[in-house]
Amino acid sequence: MEHAWLGTHVEPGVAVDVDPADGRISAVRTEVPAPPPGAVPLRGLTLPGLANAHSHAFHRALRATVQVGSGTFWTWREVMYQVASRLTPDSYYALARGVYAEMALAGITCVGEFHYLHHGPGGSRYADPNAMGEALIAAADEAGIRITLLDTAYLSSGFGAPPDHHQLRFSDGTADAWAERAAALKDGRPHARIGAAVHSVRAVPADQLSTVAQWAGHRDAPLHVHLSEQTAENDACRAAHGRTPTELLAAHGVLGRRTTAVHATHLTDGDVRLLGDTTTGVCMCPTTERDLADGIGPAVQLQAAGSPLSLGSDSHAVIDLFEEARAMELDERLRTRTRGHWTANALLRAATADGHAALGWDEAGTIERGALADLTTVALDSVRTAGPLPRLGAETAVFAASGADVRHTVVGGRQVVRDGVHTLVPDVPTALAEAIAAVHG
Repeated sequence: MEHAWLGTHVEPGVAVDVDPADGRISAVRTEVPAPPPGAVPLRGLTLPGLANAHSHAFHRALRATVQVGSGTFWTWREVMYQVASRLTPDSYYALARGVYAEMALAGITCVGEFHYLHHGPGGSRYADPNAMGEALIAAADEAGIRITLLDTAYLSSGFGAPPDHHQLRFSDGTADAWAERAAALKDGRPHARIGAAVHSVRAVPADQLSTVAQWAGHRDAPLHVHLSEQTAENDACRAAHGRTPTELLAAHGVLGRRTTAVHATHLTDGDVRLLGDTTTGVCMCPTTERDLADGIGPAVQLQAAGSPLSLGSDSHAVIDLFEEARAMELDERLRTRTRGHWTANALLRAATADGHAALGWDEAGTIERGALADLTTVALDSVRTAGPLPRLGAETAVFAASGADVRHTVVGGRQVVRDGVHTLVPDVPTALAEAIAAVHG
């Protein structure tokens, strides 16, 4: 590696040995003047592979379509429902394969797929009740990246009301039925792990929250939840339960070290303390949060309180973890009119090690002996990145680079992207265009 970010600094001339038996790093050597014989040279700045901790793959079909005119989160949701209504296991596989290949091209080596599109039209069950989830797992494999399938409980249209006709495909009826179906998903595949999710306090009745939390707890699996993305959700939760969504989750055992709250945009000071005291992680998705006019979450206060931060591209308005990292800092600058809330190193940790930890891949996200050999290399000679000294590579990556500057992506020692070209999906733009056209009919 011409230059490598080792968590605290950029080191020139680094060689990494990979054990082909398990795809892990067996040695990291510094002060290597030239690539050893037989080595694969990675020219540019090599980072640990990026972790996209929050994805809804089918939302990629909404890009540009939902930018016509104005509207709110709730009108955007109606368009999203229309896309969801048309997907089948085959069309979802084709779409997700393209989306995950796009992620690989942007340096993402692991995705957390917040998956709630479980059933057929009208809620009819497929012969394999997990056909849609299996399509996503297969798509990630074909695209060459790792996946944590966060199988999501989505049971209600709001605080105990039955699901509406759009949501019948999402619902298993009860949390017990959700748990039985999710338990049938095979865990332990080399590229895939199974986690759980509570869609939101709107979508899972309070007396069933603990069922989902216990399912994840018994498996020591990641547990994710959309939290306080909209003020309307907070108001409705207070009206129904006399407490904030964070307080409701705490009361039913949902918070904790394995849990990641997604968005956490509209929190009280007490909410921040609850999340921090329980070491609940928070996944910020700035490009979606600004696209949907959600607001700017209190990320600085959350991290100071004890919540690890990760990053996600969520609705895929863009797929670019460098932009997510940059936006978290720049949005906070706009909100506070001060600069320097996170260092570039801290923002890269959110995009790498802390993101992988949120998805249950603690052995990934660093360049060190024993870690998974998941890497991404950013060009330092593009029109965006040329000029700065290589020792400022972390700052260049976060504050200047984009996903378009990714030159190589390596997963388990295998080169998935080489010189900006995906090695497994030869024409990613065409794959995406055809899959999205099929969804829109």
